Amino acid sequence: MRNGGRISAAIEVLTDVLERHQPVKTAMRDWGKSARYAGSKDRAMVSGLVLDALRKRNSVAYRMDDTSPRALVLGTLGFAWGWDLDQIDAAVGDEHGPVPLTPDERARLAGEPDLGAPLHVQGDFPEWMTPMMARVFGDDVAAETQAMAMRADVDLRVNTLKVDAEKAAFPLKSANAEPSRLLHNAFHIPAKDPSEREASLESIPAYSKGWVEVQDAGSQIAAAAANAQPDEQVLDYCSGGGGKTIALASQMKGKGQIFAYDIDGKRLSALIPRLKRSGATNVQLVHPSEPVQLETLTGLMDCVFVDAPCSGTGTWRRRPDSKWRIKQGQMEKRMAEQTEILASAAAFVKPGGRMVYATCSFLMEEAEDRVAEFLEAHPEFTEEDAAAAAVASGLLTDEGANVVQRFRMPTGSVRLTPHRAGTDGFFFAVLRRA
Repeated sequence: MRNGGRISAAIEVLTDVLERHQPVKTAMRDWGKSARYAGSKDRAMVSGLVLDALRKRNSVAYRMDDTSPRALVLGTLGFAWGWDLDQIDAAVGDEHGPVPLTPDERARLAGEPDLGAPLHVQGDFPEWMTPMMARVFGDDVAAETQAMAMRADVDLRVNTLKVDAEKAAFPLKSANAEPSRLLHNAFHIPAKDPSEREASLESIPAYSKGWVEVQDAGSQIAAAAANAQPDEQVLDYCSGGGGKTIALASQMKGKGQIFAYDIDGKRLSALIPRLKRSGATNVQLVHPSEPVQLETLTGLMDCVFVDAPCSGTGTWRRRPDSKWRIKQGQMEKRMAEQTEILASAAAFVKPGGRMVYATCSFLMEEAEDRVAEFLEAHPEFTEEDAAAAAVASGLLTDEGANVVQRFRMPTGSVRLTPHRAGTDGFFFAVLRRA
């Protein structure tokens, strides 16, 4: 395919996402079925263009004075990808490209950005969230949210149940992986140009052997705050896909016992092949269809890890379509669920034990507010220094330790963001039972 055909395809896919409310993956899959002729480079450019148009949706639409999929794609080429008018002209002039630029589009593409644009335009987030952003970031709203509109890097966690970081390094060279600056047993793969195809990590032998797991550095640091020990009893209360379950098993050197529970039985079952690949033998699945099994753990856990369902604002770099689907009513529902989950999970913490509350959200409404509400209702718990807990795990580098200590909140919790730490948005707190 030539660039004109790729641009037309991106407009088609983006139309399905914005006007037919399809997830990006579904829209790309449907387009791919109808475009069997498209190669891997074609699909990479179409996908990259659609995702960047979603990441920059507000700012591009503002400069183009047009919210249509065509305007978003053309504006993304000019403002985010740096194409000049000659490049865009040549592409849209192709026989498979969209119709030529209008005089107004040409003028808009040649214009300068408006430095006085509203915050939700500068930061590319829903306008109704402006008070939430101002509350958590103050004068840094624009810088913080602009970093969330960039393409995300890839982080890998070394599975020390099978291999050490030195041995894992060699096979990861083919993926341009470099040692993480934040974590000892981790690697970092810088994001590629959005028009280039991403390397398939599944094709790397180190992945298929279970030597590494894909896990954002922020998520790894949150798991480190559990500081799980080999002889402990641990409950991963919202295990989901099991990324943190396996990270905890690695911390515990395969000893002690981890119970992985999730209210979604299908997601929990999907953890089985990951466990086999990882070699973690101290993990026991607790299926929601067997509530008695969960009840037997009441008051016995040294550590309960709660990676609560949330708005997912911290993952906007990876799932840019999700930020335009989030609604205020959904936020309120999530907050109520978090309150309920925290109260339920607390019952499994033994006297003297601890609970780690984490969310892949940077919003105070899903973070400090929920912790404060929980502590008020449960005076037997107190908040501890989550940064110190993460450092005590021994998993953080000196720079990683400096980052968590720098972004420790007054009460002890930690908030990481792409702008602050180069990670996804994450919040975590450690709560100790008397």
